[in-house]
Amino acid sequence: MNIVIGLIITFGCIIGSFMAMGGHIQALMQPFELVIIGGAGLGGFVMANHFKVIKDTIKAIGEGFRYAVPTERQYLDVLAVLYSLMRDLRTKSRNEIEAHIDNPQESAIFQAAPTVLKNASLTNFICDYVRLVVIGNARSHEIEALMDEELNTILYERLKPYHSLTTMADAFPAIGIVAAVLGVIKAMAAINEPPEVLGHLIGAALVGTFLGILLSYSVFAPMNAQIKVVRTKQHRLFVIVKQTLIAYMNGSVPQVALEYGRKTIAETERPSIDALEQEMMGAAAA
Repeated sequence: MNIVIGLIITFGCIIGSFMAMGGHIQALMQPFELVIIGGAGLGGFVMANHFKVIKDTIKAIGEGFRYAVPTERQYLDVLAVLYSLMRDLRTKSRNEIEAHIDNPQESAIFQAAPTVLKNASLTNFICDYVRLVVIGNARSHEIEALMDEELNTILYERLKPYHSLTTMADAFPAIGIVAAVLGVIKAMAAINEPPEVLGHLIGAALVGTFLGILLSYSVFAPMNAQIKVVRTKQHRLFVIVKQTLIAYMNGSVPQVALEYGRKTIAETERPSIDALEQEMMGAAAA
């Protein structure tokens, strides 16, 4: 929603000020300049990225417009799943634990947390490392190092849309100059036309430069910043898992280990201790 509001403010102020200065809005209506800039930018984007990245970029733009950051419910679901698994690790057999992590879709623990189960990558991340805890041969610092490597890989993959869009946005001002040059070439071909015709052609050419800079700095750059914020906050769910399980492996009881995970959440978004305790009581009763 913030992106939509920002775009309304940006275009409202730019176009409104242009008209207030006596400019004619028709002068900015140059669809082929936009086709040149947008087409060249899109073509370069397609050339530079794999189809999976292109598909993920479309998804990331949608997430940016919705500001699809984790909710308190999602944070509590992750913590509740971890608490239930850590509690069972202390009280149940290996076979009972493996039944949950080998088939999370059928697990009562994961079914009680639908937001976790819906996130396949997060579910696999939890199951993989709980499995290593169950095996019991690995040391906590070795698991932590492995987690850090995987977390870096996950974040790198999640931010590919951000980096690809940044590259495209950085290219728009230069592509705008290309569109402007093409417009000037067209104007020079009509050099014998009257001044009013020639002026219109030169003005149309300059719109290319205007659009290139506008798209880069006032549309794609802020939208891309929002995508980075959203994807980074989504990645926080994985960090919670890491901190909680490492604390548990280092000897913390489940209730204390959860605090290690909860404290990694931004203060403004962090579930309260009371909310977490209610979640643990619900998990214990299940």
